[in-house]
Amino acid sequence: MQKVNIQEKLASFSDYWNPRIVGELNGQHVKATKLKGEFIWHHHDHEDELFLVIKGKLKMEFREKTVEVNPGEFIIVPRGVEHKPVADEEVELLLFEPASTLNTGNVENERTRKALEKI
Repeated sequence: MQKVNIQEKLASFSDYWNPRIVGELNGQHVKATKLKGEFIWHHHDHEDELFLVIKGKLKMEFREKTVEVNPGEFIIVPRGVEHKPVADEEVELLLFEPASTLNTGNVENERTRKALEKI
């Protein structure tokens, strides 16, 4: 049993859209990541995702609306819901999702990360 310092984990890398595993529980991964720019439209057939913003402002785009998520807030994207994360400026966040979750969901491309680093 060890505590995890989220700021130290986030300070250990500088690239974007490349989640790192910082914790595991009950088949779930806790992932730290940094975002900047736009991601891709995608969905997850079997997994819900929780995005907890630590720093910056995340815009979660859905086909029918956009939700702004500020530091200290989170949004849960239910399985099957198409979404696109957007970060006009750098965003630091934690993701809580099943270990099986692929970052690009139903789409595989150059942004897909299959083997995540544990830090």
